[in-house]
Amino acid sequence: MCGRYELSSHPAAIALAFGLARAPDLAARYNIAPTQRVPIVRLDAAGKRELVQVRWGLVPRWAKDPSIGARLINARAETVAQKAAFRAAYARHRCLVPATAFYEWQPRPGGKQPLHIGMPDDAPFGMAGLFERWRSDEGEVLDTCTIITTDANEALRPIHDRMPAIIPPERHARWLDAANADAAGLLVPWSGTPLRVYPVSTRVNRVENDDAGVREPIQAQLL
Repeated sequence: MCGRYELSSHPAAIALAFGLARAPDLAARYNIAPTQRVPIVRLDAAGKRELVQVRWGLVPRWAKDPSIGARLINARAETVAQKAAFRAAYARHRCLVPATAFYEWQPRPGGKQPLHIGMPDDAPFGMAGLFERWRSDEGEVLDTCTIITTDANEALRPIHDRMPAIIPPERHARWLDAANADAAGLLVPWSGTPLRVYPVSTRVNRVENDDAGVREPIQAQLL
């Protein structure tokens, strides 16, 4: 599962990592939570990459009530092409969700220990995502997204059995191209540069705490 993440990379680094024409106007965020507005990278009508803000928690076009999005923050790679809530977006509306790190909680005897997980050099990376546009009967428009998860790799398996599907930079174009029939082959456990994992304070448990302090390492014994 991916239920909380960070995007604090410099806008220029984000533009470079995702092939954007210009640096986006983004403030650093350290504790991004479901139902909040988040940036995604997708292809525009001309086939160029653009960064737009949408709400995290996908609302399918057929939904009667947009509150369903709170339950659809993640899609499983194994079923995303078949599940009714995601299959239309999977076929037509793929995106990348930029991140600097994501958080996971490791069960321990004294309570769950939050962990910060990212690249060793704090470089931004792209999590596989889907986006959709929902319209109410009254004409309200809501743009939303979900993050796709896959099996955890060997290093993260002791922490959790799932992880975000991270798309390597050289495969960004393949993932964003809805005509690519081999997209499922991209939704696999991360096998690139080993991720850096370290414990952080339980301040990250509260969504209100969205400052650089939540990502600071603490001394804790990991399982």
